[in-house]
Amino acid sequence: MRRLFLLACAVLLPLLPALAAAQTSSTSTPPRRIVSLMPSLTETVCALGECERLVGVDRYSSWPARVERLPRLGGMDDPQIERIVGLRPDVVLAVPSSRAVERLQSLGLKVVVLESRTTEEARRTAETIATLLGRPGQGTALWARIDAQVERAVARVPAGWRGRSVYFEVDSAPYAAGRSSFIGELLQRFGLVNIVPAELGPFPKLNPEFVVRAAPDVVMAVERHIADMPRRPGWAGLKALQSGRRCAFPADRYDTLVRPGPRLGEAAELVADCLTALRE
Repeated sequence: MRRLFLLACAVLLPLLPALAAAQTSSTSTPPRRIVSLMPSLTETVCALGECERLVGVDRYSSWPARVERLPRLGGMDDPQIERIVGLRPDVVLAVPSSRAVERLQSLGLKVVVLESRTTEEARRTAETIATLLGRPGQGTALWARIDAQVERAVARVPAGWRGRSVYFEVDSAPYAAGRSSFIGELLQRFGLVNIVPAELGPFPKLNPEFVVRAAPDVVMAVERHIADMPRRPGWAGLKALQSGRRCAFPADRYDTLVRPGPRLGEAAELVADCLTALRE
């Protein structure tokens, strides 16, 4: 699912924030019953203090823990339309790549479509959802707290990491987080130089040889991908792997890094924890 999500995000046009703003501005009464079909959107609703308005979520939403008790409504590629309709939501939150959008709209449901490929888009998403919830200004306040947490994380990383090259893997195909993604922008705040240029898109699929030639100083990925890297053709010689400069994130923490929502501050803390523990 993550691979499909990232690939879809990489090819869609950045028009959704304005569309979402237009949709939310037409809502006179804040919704009381909300369905969220993407983990980052679920997390944003809850971070704004309105978890109790959620009546159903996608199968991958897992934070905060209370959302795990809500009805599970499928994923982007297999949304459970009848169950969603049966929950009688006032609004459905979705991403543009979800197959549910057009179908739900054709059935008369209000769908707010939000994209968060970059940090700026994630910020606007938070502000849009806050406005939708009848809490204008709270999205801006939330993002200010996130930004401050990122700054604190950046400040505790040794200066020697600035200018070092990094490869962040989001899928073993491999798909990577490019410079223009929210992950790439976070890494840039640490002074790291992403080996994946912005012109390749937010989450491009790479030729494995590209990574070998780039010879990153540090690699970052979920634990199981890090463990597999030395077995890939040519990768055993990567200096980052030979020197032990690798950030292997546990699966349960990795979600924090790859969801463009209110836990971006925590994601920065995870990166800082790894970098401070590694040799420069």
